[in-house]
Amino acid sequence: MSHANAHGSTVKERADVALNDEFLRKAVKFTTERLRNGKKAASAEHGNWDEWRERGRQIRLHTIAHLDYYLNTFIENARANGVHVHFADTAAEAVEISLTIAKNVGARSVVKSKSMVSEELHLNAALESIGVESIETDLGEYIIQLANETPSHIIIPAIHKNRYQIAELLSKDAGYTLEPETTVLAGFVRKKLREKFLEADIGMTGCNFAIAESGSMVLFENEGNARMVTTVPKTQITLMGMERIIPTWDDLEVMATLLPRSATGQRLTVYMSGITGPRRAEDGDGPDEMHIIIVDNGRSLQLGDPEFQELLNCIRCGACLNACPVYRHIGGHAYGGTYSGPIGAVLTPALQKNVAEWDDIANASSLCGACYEACPVKIPLHDMLVYLRRRKAESGHGDPLEKIGMKGFSAVMANASRFRGAVKLAKLGQPLLARDGVIKAKLGPLKGWNSYRHAPTIAKESFRDEWPTLSAELREMAAAKADAARKRMEAALAKRKEGGGHGHD
Repeated sequence: MSHANAHGSTVKERADVALNDEFLRKAVKFTTERLRNGKKAASAEHGNWDEWRERGRQIRLHTIAHLDYYLNTFIENARANGVHVHFADTAAEAVEISLTIAKNVGARSVVKSKSMVSEELHLNAALESIGVESIETDLGEYIIQLANETPSHIIIPAIHKNRYQIAELLSKDAGYTLEPETTVLAGFVRKKLREKFLEADIGMTGCNFAIAESGSMVLFENEGNARMVTTVPKTQITLMGMERIIPTWDDLEVMATLLPRSATGQRLTVYMSGITGPRRAEDGDGPDEMHIIIVDNGRSLQLGDPEFQELLNCIRCGACLNACPVYRHIGGHAYGGTYSGPIGAVLTPALQKNVAEWDDIANASSLCGACYEACPVKIPLHDMLVYLRRRKAESGHGDPLEKIGMKGFSAVMANASRFRGAVKLAKLGQPLLARDGVIKAKLGPLKGWNSYRHAPTIAKESFRDEWPTLSAELREMAAAKADAARKRMEAALAKRKEGGGHGHD
């Protein structure tokens, strides 16, 4: 790796830490397998899954192609509903708008439902810096907040922890020992958060989808906490990535089918809330004041880019993480940014427009294409990872030794004589490294591979060398089969003649 990211380490170094954490590996493997199998069963049960995927892709392609129109339509309708709509070009602007709102209402505490955008903005720390308590109310987010960690997964933030680790964290929070049972742990958090809901001055949410035709925002959740966040506090702030738009409520039907099945294997999410403006006179609950902060923060950089515009189609289901063999082994924190897995490996450098700082996470992929197969809107993430690697090389941020190696590889592979010569040299040299029919030495480019498995030795005789013999054997086999067939036909004809030639087929 040629560069370290903002965390001061490379993805390989962080992956080494993860690979040596047995708790993490077991927890991530168990949960991703459950989610992946759930998605497989739910999509198979649905029947014409690929047709729905294509419909979802077309909706997202159309929306992003006309993003300016649908954003303007949404903003006009939201403002007509009494919503204060703000636009933030950068993360710093989004944070400043949020803090200004908090100061204006004299907020002392904020309750939050899960929002990856707020993680992207590091908003909890910013609120605390002005003396405002920020409480995550999603169970997974609450756990990692206590652990002072970032989410390891887009939809299951605490995927990397098991119930014993969670019980230890919550016991410290409670001041007494809690049994490592799901009902006990969830019950404790539920009781504590009810008090926080009633005390909070601001409720803060993310946004799964924004409906342009009505100026509404839609939340998907399974715990009911988002409904508390959006109904109890007097002020609501919704953080919305600028690409979260869909044109109509009819389009939501497609997304409401694709997202929960892809994310958790559910037919429908438990709670789906459509919110259209603050509380009206006839409403029984809801905020008196509602703000939507539309965040760019690098998203508009993808517009018009033929290689990366489809990134904005993402509906944040997390299916690509569950399918990715790399993520399943190293978890989310090894990626070093807010977004992990294949989508994070592409989205982080794209939003940051900083190949030098984030070039290494594009290498955290086998390019197997499992992410594309899992994606409900068919984002070609495996292709985008290749594009990032190419941009890294073109911008001069590649490893100098790797460049020399690839030039040498190209020169050898472009000429048959050189290739044969290289193979002969390798055969002469490999006895120095080979043991028990494999190469175990951890030298140069073999170091990474041989740290976890053994490299095969070069065959004594190549397929090209064996071909003349194989070809002759094949010709002999073909001739023998033809001769046997001829003899069978001759025998059949002879039998018919003996019978007087009056037999029937």
